[in-house]
Amino acid sequence: MSASFALLDSRGVLAVSGPDTRRFLQGLVSNDVERVGPTQGRYAALLTAQGKYLHDFMMIEVAGAIWLDAEAERLGDLKRRLLLYRLRADAALEERPDLAVAAIFGSGALEAAGLLGESGAARPLGSGVIFADPRLIALGARCILPHSDIRATLAAAGLGEVDFATYDRFRLEFGVPDGSRDLVPEKSILLEAGFDELNGVDWQKGCYIGQELTARTKYRGLIKRRLMPVEIEGPTPASGTIVTADGREVGEVRSSRDGVGLAVLRIEAVVEGKPLRAGSAAISAIPPRWMHLGSGSSDTG
Repeated sequence: MSASFALLDSRGVLAVSGPDTRRFLQGLVSNDVERVGPTQGRYAALLTAQGKYLHDFMMIEVAGAIWLDAEAERLGDLKRRLLLYRLRADAALEERPDLAVAAIFGSGALEAAGLLGESGAARPLGSGVIFADPRLIALGARCILPHSDIRATLAAAGLGEVDFATYDRFRLEFGVPDGSRDLVPEKSILLEAGFDELNGVDWQKGCYIGQELTARTKYRGLIKRRLMPVEIEGPTPASGTIVTADGREVGEVRSSRDGVGLAVLRIEAVVEGKPLRAGSAAISAIPPRWMHLGSGSSDTG
C-alpha cells in the first residue's frame, strides 16, 4: 500500500524534563537514554526488579524534554512507577493529553516523512517531532504533534488517513508486540518478545532495573518460547486462548485481527512443524526474518 497515516488513540505521551532527566531514566530503563536526542529516538522498557515486563515505550527528545510514547490507558501507572524511583532527582513527569501520536507506514513512508532510512532517525516537525520507528525500519515512522495540528500536517505531506485496524494488521504481520495487548505485565520476559532484535535493549549501558535476569537470559542459553506472528484459519481466537499441538499445550494467543495474530509459542513445536490449534481454529507460525529461533533450553521456562 502507498504511504498513509493512522492516528493511534491507544497511545499517549509522558514528558520527563529537568536537569536530572537523563540520569534519572538511565538507571531505570532497558535502553541507553544518553543516545536519545532531537535527531534520534530509542525503544525501551521498564521492568520489575525480577526482570519482568511492566511498560514499553519510545523515547525522543523535544524542546529539552524526553517524551515517552506509551500506552494511553496505562500512562498513569507508568508515571506512578517512575515517580517511585525519582527520590531527589530534579526531574518532572507530566502527562500530555494535548499531544496525539500517529503511525506513518506503507511504501515510501520514510521518504514522505522526510527521514533517512535509519532506525530511530528523527527531526523536529512544528511543535512536535517525527521519527523512524526505532524497533523496525519496515514499520515506517511515528509522529507526535498536538491533536489540533496532526491531521492537517500529515495531509499536507501528501499522506492519506486510514483507520487503526489497517495499521494494526500491518504491525501484526511483522510480529511486533503492542504493549500489554501482547505482553503480560509482571510475567513476560523481554527476549521472548523480541526486544533484542527490535533494538529495545542496550547491552553496553550500565545497570538498570531488571538487568540481571535480562542479561542472564541472553548469555546463559536459549529461551524456550517466542512471541511470533501466526496465520489463523477459522474463527479468530480470543486473546488468552491456549494453543495446542497433538493435544499438548504449547502456547497462547495474544492480539489478532483479520486472519493474522501474535502468539507466544514453544520454539520446539514451531521448529518441528507440528500442526497447531487455538480453540476451533488452525494456526501456523510465520516467524519474521528478523527473529532468531533456536531449539535449546534455558531457565526462563
